[in-house]
Amino acid sequence: MTLATPAIPEAAAARAPSPYIEFCKQQPLGTVSFVIIVAMMFAGLFSPLVAPYDPLDIDFGAILGAPSWEHWCGTDAYGRDICSRLIYGSRTALVIGFISSFLGSTIGAMLGVASAYFGGKIDDWIQRFVDILLAFPLIVLALVVVAAFRKFTVGGVDVNLIVAIAIPILPRVARVVRAAALGVRVMPYVDAARAAGYSHTRIIFRHMAPNVVAPYLIMLTAFIAQAILAEASLSFLGLGVTEPTAAWGLMLSGNAADFYREAPWMILFPGAMISLAVFAFNLFGDSLRDFLDPRFKV
Repeated sequence: MTLATPAIPEAAAARAPSPYIEFCKQQPLGTVSFVIIVAMMFAGLFSPLVAPYDPLDIDFGAILGAPSWEHWCGTDAYGRDICSRLIYGSRTALVIGFISSFLGSTIGAMLGVASAYFGGKIDDWIQRFVDILLAFPLIVLALVVVAAFRKFTVGGVDVNLIVAIAIPILPRVARVVRAAALGVRVMPYVDAARAAGYSHTRIIFRHMAPNVVAPYLIMLTAFIAQAILAEASLSFLGLGVTEPTAAWGLMLSGNAADFYREAPWMILFPGAMISLAVFAFNLFGDSLRDFLDPRFKV
């Protein structure tokens, strides 16, 4: 008696490709910008290991030194290594940029969802508040806020500067998220949740907020670039980061403006870093939008 050979099971269905791999395939420029962002984050986190010199070290024998093998980006009017200050400056730019964008985008998204969900007078009041903030350009409103409040730091981070940058971001995110939340509010599952007697808080955070994550993430990423640019502008005007902290905008002011003819590298390299950071975050935000929004799918 021979035993029947058991049937060989069919091969399991192929797994769905990783979203990270799909992003790299569909958005090559977004991948390049992400690599640039990661490199800046690495430089900021490990500044003491990456930077060739201490950014605060003054060398009177190397004042206004041109770029060389010893100082790749030259030195400033105090003999400080510009390359090291650029590396440490990435920490300042990214910390303020990330926190400001996260704070402004999160509060703005909460206001946008609440405005769309409640409607009526609450929507009117929130939108009029948003309209007032939108009447001011981002940098102008940041200037007003940073000049109006007293300087306050926590752990070396300028809280006043972060709030000043976050407030102009808030209304812009609120307007976009509200538009997305208005489409979610009329969905049947939201009406079913209301009919079931669920609280407003549960409906907002469990049923509406998860469906506006995509525009929130896109705005969050895009406004990091705006926050970095705003921080550099405020520092350049003397209302942001102060000496001797290494910051890209601060490196463009003061002595850099006085010696731009004799030492153009004092302006060239910090300006290039600001442009590169803004370009990378803007490009990554656009790529993330194209990847997450189904309307851009071919």
